[in-house]
Amino acid sequence: MATILAIETSCDETAVAIVKKRQVLSSIVTSQIDTHRRYGGVVPEVASRQHLELIDDAIEQALETAGVPWTDIDGVAATCAPGLVGALLVGLSAAKTLALVRQKPFLGVHHLEGHIYAAYLTDRDLEPPFLCLLVSGGHTSLIHVKDCGIYETLGQTRDDAAGEAFDKVARLLDLGYPGGPAIDKIAKTGNPKAFPLPEGKVKVPNGGFHPYDTSFSGLKTAVLRLVQRLKAEGGELPVADIAASFQHTVARALTKRAIRCALDANLSTIVVGGGVAANSSLRQQLQAAAEEHHLRVLFPPMKYCTDNAAMLGCAASEHLSRGRVSPMTLGVQSRMSLSEALNLYVASGDEGMRG
Repeated sequence: MATILAIETSCDETAVAIVKKRQVLSSIVTSQIDTHRRYGGVVPEVASRQHLELIDDAIEQALETAGVPWTDIDGVAATCAPGLVGALLVGLSAAKTLALVRQKPFLGVHHLEGHIYAAYLTDRDLEPPFLCLLVSGGHTSLIHVKDCGIYETLGQTRDDAAGEAFDKVARLLDLGYPGGPAIDKIAKTGNPKAFPLPEGKVKVPNGGFHPYDTSFSGLKTAVLRLVQRLKAEGGELPVADIAASFQHTVARALTKRAIRCALDANLSTIVVGGGVAANSSLRQQLQAAAEEHHLRVLFPPMKYCTDNAAMLGCAASEHLSRGRVSPMTLGVQSRMSLSEALNLYVASGDEGMRG
């Protein structure tokens, strides 16, 4: 039962957690949203500098909150890919330094694998196989989780990720950044059926549509044209109705594909991960559809939907318990397929483990 100190700095949250297998002993998350809001999005250089300023305090807070001495820490982990290179380097460098100084194994974790493992913090008895609907600002995927480190992507976005679409539509409606929470909040006062919007089906070469892939660029364009038309007609823009209609359409598209994919793959459990997992419409629609088809659906608590280190620690604990560690030569990458997650590790004791 490995106890991990985990660090997550892939984007604009500086996060450190202490996790003992699937139990969170501490989870410190310092968000940079207020800093980046003025720019309408994350500025990589600013994010990296803030991580440098915050990382030491976050590590100290995590250790103090958990009340765990270094003698009880079995390994140190950090996100190594994908993400902003400068931001990733801050967390990875801190983790490697701690691992060397404290003579602990080091583990580099794939960020998307972390989001999958947020579900394990929800249900400690959860075991593969299951389907993961991973929806965030940069990723929208349907992933067949076969075992720890073994994943098959069955469906994905062909353009904008769901979270990215929320941010862009929020800008169209002058709702600010980040778009997901802003749209979700105002949509509660709107009519989700006020404006019919396209789901964005993906065509395949031999005719028909891909059953699991998504596309949100057409939906985004439809909202843009709707806003332009309504503004040209004069009067007050029905922002709440537009937001509700957009959100309902995204949730409906994701729900349809997730349910069909689970049924086709003969998987009885769907887990949801990523920032968009916090969306109220997606939670309502997917839960209702899952019950109708006698499927189980698991949503992580709100605090584990957005980027956090607890989910990384949970994944690292599982890998370490299987005798896997990462070489000290491991670097960061801005892009990396989830199918490569297992390549981040070597067997404990292999030559080169310490660099």
